[in-house]
Amino acid sequence: MIFITAKFRVLPEHADDWPAITREFTEATRAEPGCLWFDWSRSVDDPNEYVLVEAFRDDDAGGEHVRSAHFAAARETLPPHLAETPRIVNATVPQQDWSELGELAVRD
Repeated sequence: MIFITAKFRVLPEHADDWPAITREFTEATRAEPGCLWFDWSRSVDDPNEYVLVEAFRDDDAGGEHVRSAHFAAARETLPPHLAETPRIVNATVPQQDWSELGELAVRD
């Protein structure tokens, strides 16, 4: 799978509204057949920073995502709300879902 983590520094005046600003893009991406997950979190250290954790089945699914109409729309509508260009880590990993963190296993 393609595993991506991106940090979005949002302008302070838009930070509280970021989930609503990105809702259409988020919902359309989650509906893509090759999307495994697409989850936003807000930083506990910086209220103007959101972290996006996303995964796609394979290179083809990732390519379909970046060629989609909703991705093109996001390229136009999201940047005016940002304080800087998002930062990204993108890797291909040999799995299709989350693994358990054995070191912190919950015991019955």
